Amino acid sequence: MELSTKKILAENDGSVGRIILNNPDRRNAISLDMWQGIGEAFDQFSKNPDIRCVVMSGAGDKAFASGADISQFKERRSNAEAAEEYAKISMSGRQKMLSFDKPFIAQIQGFCMGGGLGIALTADIRIASDDAQFGVPAARLSIAYDRLNLNNLVALVGPSKAKEILITAKRYSGTEAERMGLVNACVPVSKLEIAISDITDRIAENAPLSMKASKLTINELMKDDTAYNSAMVEELTRDCFDSSDYQEGQEAFLNKRKPIFKGL
Repeated sequence: MELSTKKILAENDGSVGRIILNNPDRRNAISLDMWQGIGEAFDQFSKNPDIRCVVMSGAGDKAFASGADISQFKERRSNAEAAEEYAKISMSGRQKMLSFDKPFIAQIQGFCMGGGLGIALTADIRIASDDAQFGVPAARLSIAYDRLNLNNLVALVGPSKAKEILITAKRYSGTEAERMGLVNACVPVSKLEIAISDITDRIAENAPLSMKASKLTINELMKDDTAYNSAMVEELTRDCFDSSDYQEGQEAFLNKRKPIFKGL
């Protein structure tokens, strides 16, 4: 898949879209061109009906993503005005991840820090290896984590633990991250690929419209009541019941065979 930067790699792997953060010399630190490439990859996977889910990982075995590329800060985030412009560019990539309506899985090995953790927080499922390390070093750089990242963090670990993570700038192991709910599971490095494959294989067998409805409805439930989009949720429900896949699921159940879902 052709993208505007070689620091983001994207490819089709059967029904799985794979995105690799490819900046290993900087432990996959996220630069502005990488944010653009991330957005492009999610755009293309969103349009491809054969892709049932996306898995994001980091190049090499040292890091998922170690944070924002600090080497760009003097030029791109030298003051509040420059930081605001930087945020606009990065936000475009993040919005592509957040609006993606298929399952999104973060495969985390090694460092997952700061902005890298922010990316992982946008995923629906996070699976970490036991050598993973998590943290937000904002307090050591005099940086304020933005509302979007904070909302995602607090939703997973609660306000008290979120404050601890941010105020202490402590690093947490994969086991500690699992214990606090930051990741869904922590597995030995040797079993990380197997754990991811187990999830993607299950997703490949499930009804796309049902998974879409579940993901987007849960996202709506996390919003304030005044922002809850009941019309969209009702439409998602109708789409499931009016689909050919709904008929296929019933017939497969009655005939004791595996259903073949097409997302229609």
